[in-house]
Amino acid sequence: MTGRRVPRLLPGLTGTRRVLVTAVVLTVLALGGTFLLDPFRNFQLATAAAYLCAVAGLTLLIGLSGQLSLGHAALMAAGGYGYALTSNALTDAGLDGLPRFLASLVAAVVIACLLGLLLGLAAARLRGPYLAGLTLALVIALPAITSVWSPVFRGDQGLQTAFNPVPTALERLIAVEQWQAWVAILVASVVVTALTIVRRGTLGLRMRAVRDDETAARLNGVPARSVKVAAFTVSAAAAGAGGAVLCFITQSVSPGGYTLAFSLLLVVAAIVGGLGSIGGAVIGSMVIVVLPWLLGAGTAALDVPAELEQRLSGNLAVLVFGALLIAVMLLRPDGLAGLAGAWRRRRARRGGSALPRAATTPPAAADSLDPAGVADTSGHSRTIPIER
Repeated sequence: MTGRRVPRLLPGLTGTRRVLVTAVVLTVLALGGTFLLDPFRNFQLATAAAYLCAVAGLTLLIGLSGQLSLGHAALMAAGGYGYALTSNALTDAGLDGLPRFLASLVAAVVIACLLGLLLGLAAARLRGPYLAGLTLALVIALPAITSVWSPVFRGDQGLQTAFNPVPTALERLIAVEQWQAWVAILVASVVVTALTIVRRGTLGLRMRAVRDDETAARLNGVPARSVKVAAFTVSAAAAGAGGAVLCFITQSVSPGGYTLAFSLLLVVAAIVGGLGSIGGAVIGSMVIVVLPWLLGAGTAALDVPAELEQRLSGNLAVLVFGALLIAVMLLRPDGLAGLAGAWRRRRARRGGSALPRAATTPPAAADSLDPAGVADTSGHSRTIPIER
């Protein structure tokens, strides 16, 4: 059945150019939106942007390659410690400002990439609960690692970094919290744009092939083990960037900030937003930042007894996140990002027009879009580019 296509924004652009232009437009809008927020809201926005880097990498790893990681908090911690160690060393060497930040950010991403590469090499031989157990052990071992090498990582106290003031050219225009939000938004924009390009490219197509049927992918010449390692490395790089940004915001990093509960919270954000969806990662990151604050504000407004408030502190958020996760899995398995697609389909039906191809394509086929946006349905064969 043929039908008219739904009008798109920027119809003259396709492929990578469209992704880049869209990223620039959304980034400018986000930077401008910081002028409408107070300092605390800008701090929340900066934190959500830092989480977005890790959640976007995690949703790419689970949603596209099918590898479950429960240890992305440890990868964020690797980025945070890498940023702090490099920043402190450069501060002692007399370097500050933007060069110090960029060098520390690059070091954080490189360290997280190396750790992700090691995990990826192990993940290529493991699957299911064994892979989840490996990544889980990494998070549990993080406090012990920082204690054993306490002269470097300072144990439970963690590391502190030098304060990063607003640049002189902007100090009369924006406050410190707004400057931190700007930095976090810019870094998150670069990370998310890179992940989107990967998702739409050859590597993303190979990830889907390995996820759907690893044996069939191997028979078609796809190097499944290399694809798994690459997926873990790319996801780790995104998590490392998020950890570096979080260290930049809080000016400290410690093992207490990257617990098992936080690692599971990142998984919840990816699932609630929608696995494999970059837009879903944005939604999930905002949820895990805003929802605990809303619950705390609601508890304070109800004027509950002090003993009950102490019991609810921290536990109520976990309970609500668990209930939200169950509700999403039962009612909307494709996450909150799937609501937009459902709304478009209902709108098309009400308009009496034929459904666009993207809306009528089955979920399994819609997830196999190639970089040009052409669906690779199960009824058609497709040659996957192979590097010989």
